Amino acid sequence: MGFKENLKAELLYSGTLVKELAVKTGIKKNTIDNYLSVRSRMPSADAAVRIARALGVTVEYLVMGCTTHEKHRSALFSPEVRKMAHIAEQLKPDNRQIALTLVASLKKHEDSKTQGSAG
Repeated sequence: MGFKENLKAELLYSGTLVKELAVKTGIKKNTIDNYLSVRSRMPSADAAVRIARALGVTVEYLVMGCTTHEKHRSALFSPEVRKMAHIAEQLKPDNRQIALTLVASLKKHEDSKTQGSAG
């Protein structure tokens, strides 16, 4: 994925609107829209840094979709998985355990269906 796709994913994950990002970064909304458009262009280094800081990710992640920085290791996961983790983090410990048991059970069920159709 490139800058455009990673920026879209981060906006979706964070629930940030383009106009909010424009205010946070001081970059015109139309300019950010251009980064997200079909004819997208890469931002300047300065703009990329401001966008990354506003979204709480690294420039490396926005440009390449990967990062080695421990703080941003969660950026390696899809927005849906990160959102689940964020919600789970807000649960009380007992409810976290229930959620973990549910997810593990769903995975086990998927695995058994996959093995059943492979045989």
